[in-house]
Amino acid sequence: MKNVSTYENLSYDDVLLVPQYSDIRSRSEVSTETDLGNGLILRLPIIASPMDTISEAAMAVSLGNAGGAAIIHRYNGIENQSRMINIATEVGNKGINIGAAVGISGDFIERAQSLIDSGATFLCVDVAHGHHILMKEAIASIRKAVGDGVHIMAGNIATLEGINDLADWGADSIRCNIGGGSICSTRVQTGHGVPGLQTIIDCAKTDRNVTIIADGGIRNSGDMVKAFACGADAVMCGSLLAGTDETPGKVTEDANGSRWKTYRGMASKEAQVSWRGNYSSYEGVSARVPYRGSVVKIIEDLERGIRSGFSYSGARNLTEFQSVAEIVKQTPAGMGESRTHIIGRKW
Repeated sequence: MKNVSTYENLSYDDVLLVPQYSDIRSRSEVSTETDLGNGLILRLPIIASPMDTISEAAMAVSLGNAGGAAIIHRYNGIENQSRMINIATEVGNKGINIGAAVGISGDFIERAQSLIDSGATFLCVDVAHGHHILMKEAIASIRKAVGDGVHIMAGNIATLEGINDLADWGADSIRCNIGGGSICSTRVQTGHGVPGLQTIIDCAKTDRNVTIIADGGIRNSGDMVKAFACGADAVMCGSLLAGTDETPGKVTEDANGSRWKTYRGMASKEAQVSWRGNYSSYEGVSARVPYRGSVVKIIEDLERGIRSGFSYSGARNLTEFQSVAEIVKQTPAGMGESRTHIIGRKW
């Protein structure tokens, strides 16, 4: 065995942020802007995951108008993906950011060029295990094809070595976390992964000129704030945005009148069969989630939570927040105390 870690690895529920003195009189004083490098600046540090039940044109428009960005998924033909980019650029406000995903084999160079020509403002090299020789070769090929002026996001990785290598290979921002998503079973199927918050803590030690996307395991605005405190520059979400009008797919109604939409991992059997006709190793599941209406209200609530989180540490922006944030560990009893706990109480 190469190595056995002797220190605890932290997940989001293992920590809390210590409240600090604040002279912020209104949350409107707090900026949520983040600079992800190489021209990609978001007014809201939230990115929608490149999944076929999350990110298509409607999500790109709504999240882009709110200041964040969606990454149009790659599980379709080049023409279809490029058409979705065109629709976001035509319907959305001028200046919104629209990401587009590519893989690391097959037609990925042709796809990358078509997506940029169609109006994508950044590319995401999207694979489950990004610390891989094919990722190294793909980033080099894409960079050569589209030039130095295009922001390239890449991932996923889970270690300091991983983020350093992808940065050295040419990525501007990197998706950090493996196996922590709500519909991801990688850790169960393969035994590999690092707890989500620990991944951010470790990756934040990088000395490379690269930014960190916390991707996976984010369940609420509090988790987002914890990720930012530990070094993330933005967060990527799937389940938090699932079930909304802006996600692909139809709303279904069951016998009880409850309304649902499908949400599935891209490594699930169902997703693999849908986009390539068969499945190999599967590391995700497909589920139905309650229909939740427009994503706009969800985004607004998340933004309020981020602003409030910064203000509890007396910080007016992300950089200031990261410089003053203080984290403490909590016990399982503390986790229970942290949640609303009147429901289910035995009076």
